[in-house]
Amino acid sequence: MHGRPRKALKQEDETALSAKTQKLRSLQTQFLANHHNRIYSKEALDVSAKLLEVNPECYTAWNYRKLAVQHLLTNSDSDPHSIFQGELKLVEIALRKNFKSYGAWHHRKWVLSMGHSSIDNEMRLLNGFQKADPRNFHAWNYRRFVTELMKRSDEDELKYTEEVIGANFSNYSAWHNRSVLLSNLLKRKAEGYFPKEKFLEEEFEHVHNAIFTDPDDQSGWFYHLWLIDQTVKTDAPLLVSSWPSHGSSITLIGDNSLQGCHLSLLNGTLSDTATLPVILNFNQAVEGINSSTVSIKSELLDEELIWKPLSMSNSNTAKVWVVYLNLGNMELQSSKTYTVDISIGHSEGIVSSNENHYGDPSQISFKVFVQTASIKHSEGQGGKRTTWKDTNFRKIDHFQESDPILSAVQNHHIPTTSDWHTEEIGEEITKFRDLLSEYDCKIGKLTLARLLTALDLLSSQHDGRISNTEEVLQLYADLIKLDPTHSLYYKDEHSLISIQQITSTRDSLLPYCHYYEDETETTAGYLCLRLQNLSLSRLGSIENLLWVQMLDLSHNELQSIEGLEAMQLLSCLNLSHNKIGSFTALGPLRLVKSLKVLNISHNELGSHSVDTTRYLCPSPLSHTEEFAWDRFEILTGSVSATKFWEAFLIFGSLALTELNIIGNAVADENFRSFLVKVLPTLKWLDDEELS
Repeated sequence: MHGRPRKALKQEDETALSAKTQKLRSLQTQFLANHHNRIYSKEALDVSAKLLEVNPECYTAWNYRKLAVQHLLTNSDSDPHSIFQGELKLVEIALRKNFKSYGAWHHRKWVLSMGHSSIDNEMRLLNGFQKADPRNFHAWNYRRFVTELMKRSDEDELKYTEEVIGANFSNYSAWHNRSVLLSNLLKRKAEGYFPKEKFLEEEFEHVHNAIFTDPDDQSGWFYHLWLIDQTVKTDAPLLVSSWPSHGSSITLIGDNSLQGCHLSLLNGTLSDTATLPVILNFNQAVEGINSSTVSIKSELLDEELIWKPLSMSNSNTAKVWVVYLNLGNMELQSSKTYTVDISIGHSEGIVSSNENHYGDPSQISFKVFVQTASIKHSEGQGGKRTTWKDTNFRKIDHFQESDPILSAVQNHHIPTTSDWHTEEIGEEITKFRDLLSEYDCKIGKLTLARLLTALDLLSSQHDGRISNTEEVLQLYADLIKLDPTHSLYYKDEHSLISIQQITSTRDSLLPYCHYYEDETETTAGYLCLRLQNLSLSRLGSIENLLWVQMLDLSHNELQSIEGLEAMQLLSCLNLSHNKIGSFTALGPLRLVKSLKVLNISHNELGSHSVDTTRYLCPSPLSHTEEFAWDRFEILTGSVSATKFWEAFLIFGSLALTELNIIGNAVADENFRSFLVKVLPTLKWLDDEELS
């Protein structure tokens, strides 16, 4: 069991273990020979059965049994019922050896799904295993499978979970099963369970009995978290922000052909490809964004538009979608204002991953003003080197109303929730303040922080009451000290709240906005958002940052930049002095085609012998990645390919002009030479101009 120290074995125990090991190895050798030679005789099946009785975790043996069953069924004189009954008996024997065997439970599911076996005995078997261990999540998972086959109602199963919880409320699996059942009832809008406030009040009272009886037991707390989520969240997807924002004005400054196209001052510099991105950010992942569900009308259109999901998994479902208006080949009239009208969701087809339809048709309208001028290349586009010293930045005094910063669409498209939601969360806060006044527990503080965050979310939608952000930040700061084991999680949550606080309003954002000025220039250049030295370990509130083109995140504690792919205007990015330990953690940059300047100096690239994110992110060998093997092999030459493929995957899709990798373990001469080959557009590398 977990947490139990190992004890030295006695001599007789070592002898018995050695004999058992020899027997197991002998069975494995015989079994693998039969499997390799596709032998499915009775003797071969007996060997696999003996092996599984000793070691139910041998997945290969279970898969062999499936192949053997399929082979036996091809015989005309075979008895399917007898064959499958034999499999069920073997599974039962294996489960009595280890009733938490994944392979055994999966094999039993497979047998029943073939349709030749009765399910009448399954509930009896389940009851026996669940009495032996009421919290066995394998058995609960199998129970959901069996009850679906039996067409047993969710209401009946809900009563069963209530009985189990009543006998012992310290049963996480039972609470989890209850959330699954209620989710099913909500999804089909079952009578008595829709609208959801009809039963959520009762569920809150139900879980209070467990939490307040034993605050140290975590089972009820997890279910309480699910109830908070059900109280706050909206089922249907919503548009929370866009760029350009509704009512904004974009000024394009370029030469007569508009091939070198710039945005107005507060928006930074548009990429040289003369494309204008239109970004839609939803509160949850959706699919179905296309010309039928989102229509764009403007004189700026001269070709069919194709919407693209900004997803790291190459999925057709994403929270953020983008389309590019190609202005480079158009003859735009100087000093003329063009209007762009966007209609979203007026035709059905936008659907979330949980099959909820977008039900809040939206309208976005913005203006594009064309101003002809002689273009002087700015920093980050092949001219002077970009520097991130404090002397190069000057705070701005105020924003103009027309500046597309913190777009009004963020609140415009969020429907007002009923007072019930706010009142329920408010009552929960009162109860947990009372609990913490008598009993100081870590998970109680965490729940209070979550409740206060939920209240702020609901309150921002209608009554505008005072934010609880400062108290939430203090709670997470306390938890970091009280519970060091989970400090990384608390730091992430603290970071998310901090960024939300900074980006929530124009007034809160203003102190972090600076003009970038070259020392030799007398006029201001880019607008830079400077979020350096804030101890940030995670990024959030990206929906508030779609307008940013120059971003300083240096001197933080970031290990990943998840979500940054939504910032399609981003041209200059400073990630120096963070804790980024792998190139796969920089994956979102592959989707930011506008990026010209990147500083990733003084991170941990190459410091870790094993890149654990490799198992979370696609590799070039996976079917979800397009990998240019020919180009990669030419570029790497004699260099070990395994050393650089991750870097090639990131940088090979970018057109950087400046890159700084100083202070990383990977930054040797071989890697620098590799980067120069991969990035033919590169003008500056590690603060040195390339010839």
